[in-house]
Amino acid sequence: MNNEFDLIARYFSRPAPPGILGGGDDCALVTVEPGYQLACSTDLLIEGRHFFSDVDPASLGHKALAVNLSDLAAMGAQPLGCLLSLSLPVVDHDWLAAFSGGFHALADQARCPLIGGDTTRSVAGVVINVTVMGQVRPQEALLRSGAKPDDDIWVTGTLGAADIALRLLQGSLPGNPALLAATRPALERPLPPWRFAETLAGVAHSALDISDGLLQDLGHILDASACGAELDYDALPVDPVLGELDDALLRAAVLAGGDVYQLCFTAARDRRPLIQQLADQASVRVTRVGRITGRAGLVTKDAQGNPITVAAGGFDHFS
Repeated sequence: MNNEFDLIARYFSRPAPPGILGGGDDCALVTVEPGYQLACSTDLLIEGRHFFSDVDPASLGHKALAVNLSDLAAMGAQPLGCLLSLSLPVVDHDWLAAFSGGFHALADQARCPLIGGDTTRSVAGVVINVTVMGQVRPQEALLRSGAKPDDDIWVTGTLGAADIALRLLQGSLPGNPALLAATRPALERPLPPWRFAETLAGVAHSALDISDGLLQDLGHILDASACGAELDYDALPVDPVLGELDDALLRAAVLAGGDVYQLCFTAARDRRPLIQQLADQASVRVTRVGRITGRAGLVTKDAQGNPITVAAGGFDHFS
């Protein structure tokens, strides 16, 4: 059967965990623990704009949820559940089985169950919208406005690989099958550090996820906190699969490349041992890449103190 309710029942209905009313009624009901606030975020993915038509559907299901979990991580919020709206031009059962499999696998891993949503037919192309809900103590939420002068700037994971994969798939770089195979997982199966991020609540001063490029996203923290920053380019965690790329290309990928879905956060210097301990416990790589200053502006320097610039400042849908 291919009607809407059969598709939902077959691919997207699962028992809700205790304390949550899932699909089947007009609304899901989510319990937030006393002393916590509800954290919500949503992302829209459109075929041809956010993903290629031939992308592996299991990877697409994974990424559709991952980009939202990344937003919860940026707030230090614990995932509670998610909603999925899916618009399809045709019913393809193989595609739906793979997509829902990738989505549910990450939902199980993150303990962020699918508890509702909607399906509809699109005029052309696949459209995916995911809304996530989490909880965080309001006094511990990691806001963009909390950075303070002399804070360390930290980054989780590595940078640059997703941008290079995108350039290869778009054809803006010469074909390189080995490099594409090495970088494509970073683009199509990002894994935000949501468990580590929960432990940063009350430890870090500010945070956001790197979705549009480190320089652009760090700039949002600086604007909200009325601060400046100095970045140490040689300290940045360049993804090791990038090897010996051209210097200008590597700088652009690391500093301005998006689709990273890792954290950039700031914290007081005396928190260094605790942050490293929390990262080790979560098996997450963390790197100190600079410091917050009291002067406006963002400066990136190499090991000799020379300023580094890149042509692009980050991703913008309407630029």
